[in-house]
Amino acid sequence: MANDKKTYYINVSDGEISTVSTASPWNFKIEATDEEITDLREIFEQAYSTGWQNFMRAHVPYIQYHYDRENDALDRLLVQVYEQIYQLGDEEAKQHIESMGILPGK
Repeated sequence: MANDKKTYYINVSDGEISTVSTASPWNFKIEATDEEITDLREIFEQAYSTGWQNFMRAHVPYIQYHYDRENDALDRLLVQVYEQIYQLGDEEAKQHIESMGILPGK
């Protein structure tokens, strides 16, 4: 069934989503449907694209971080990633994200 949840292991810094805990290092364990994983992958892809824009912008030193729309976009995408992981994550994932203080009200 499409609504069956599976276990996934997430590496936020690499944008990796794996079904095998030993395949690569991971930060968070979540339970998600195929649709939820597709949504998370799309956010990671957007973050990668924005990150690439930031890499290119880094070669234009006169733009400061706090005036940079690409950085704002990347920050918003990272919050979306952590919100999704918080909703789908196990108790350890939730506690870790709460300790980071990245999500408002969590």
